[in-house]
Amino acid sequence: RRLASMTDRYIDLFSRLAEAHGLYIIAGSHPEVREGDLYNVAHLFTPTGSVYTQDALHIPPIERTDFDIEPGEDIKVFDTPLARIGIQVGYDVEFPELARLQTLSGAEVIFIPYSTDERKAFDRIRYTAQARAVENFVYTVIAGNVGNLPAAKNYLINYGQAAVFTPSDFAFPPAATAGASEANVETVLITDLDITSLVQQRDLATVRHLYDRRSDLYDVRAKRAVKIVRTE
Repeated sequence: RRLASMTDRYIDLFSRLAEAHGLYIIAGSHPEVREGDLYNVAHLFTPTGSVYTQDALHIPPIERTDFDIEPGEDIKVFDTPLARIGIQVGYDVEFPELARLQTLSGAEVIFIPYSTDERKAFDRIRYTAQARAVENFVYTVIAGNVGNLPAAKNYLINYGQAAVFTPSDFAFPPAATAGASEANVETVLITDLDITSLVQQRDLATVRHLYDRRSDLYDVRAKRAVKIVRTE
C-alpha cells in the first residue's frame, strides 16, 4: 500500500514520456487502491497522453496473503492504431481461457508484464506465453524485472528475460521466437512485428487453430462481455 501512494507519480511520469516521444507504453504494473481495496494494475500510456488500464485477473496465493491484492473483473482488448492488443499481468498468462477470449475478441498481440523471483517461476511465464502465441495465432510479448531489490519484501531477487513469441509455422521465425534478450540482464529488446502478415497467415498457415476448433464439442465463453476499448 505504500507503493500505491506513488501511483499518481508513476502515471504522470509515463504519460509525459509517451506524449514526449510519441510512444505507446505498457509500463509494467503498479498497485492501485480503489474504494479501499488494492489491485495490481497494468497501464497503457498513449502518445495523446491518455491512460488505459487492465487489472490483474488471477492473483497468486502469496500476493493475496502478503499484500491483500484483489482480482479485477474486466477482460479488455485495446483497439490501437497499430494493433488490437490484450494485456495480461504475470500469472494471468497461465490460464489459457483468457488469451483465447482476448483473441476471439480481436487481439493480435498480447503483452505480459511480469515479476518472478526464480527460474521455475519464470519458466511458467515463458512457456505458457509461448503456448498462447502458438494456440491462438497471436504475438505474445513478455518483459519482467531483473536484479535485486532487498528493501522490498518478496523482491530480494528477481529472475527475468524479455522475449517476443510468434505462431509456429513457415512464415514465422525459428523456434517461434522473434527476439529474446539475455536472461537477467537489464536491456532493451527491439523487434518488428508484421500484423498484416499475422492476419493473413491465420488463413494460409499449415495448421489453423482458430478455425479448426471443435465448437460442437467444447466452447470458451466469458461470463462478462469482453470490453473493447478504442484508444486515443
